[in-house]
Amino acid sequence: MESKAVAKFVRITPRKVRVVLDLIRGKNVAEAFAILKFTPKAGAVVVEKVLRSAVANAENNYDMDVDKLVIKTAFADDGPTMKRIHPRSRGQAFKILKRTSHVTIVVDEKN
Repeated sequence: MESKAVAKFVRITPRKVRVVLDLIRGKNVAEAFAILKFTPKAGAVVVEKVLRSAVANAENNYDMDVDKLVIKTAFADDGPTMKRIHPRSRGQAFKILKRTSHVTIVVDEKN
């Protein structure tokens, strides 16, 4: 049985989150928390929050043993992009794209 957690509409680009997710994919949950604690990336805070939620879901909803949990899948999809305009010289306008992410982490018990 697997348990998952999703954080939607997170105000960080998926590209930045994927760098952090690549570090923890396939690892033990305890090892993943240690990696995230010392990762100096903005996405590490978001990923840690989602991982804590996935572990809590596994423990409370499915009675899984927390010590045996492994990160089965972890990915970040594109959310909606907020479009803003930055005025430039001679009446021009440059687009600013404020991207969002949907972060999903699935944990499962290792046999």
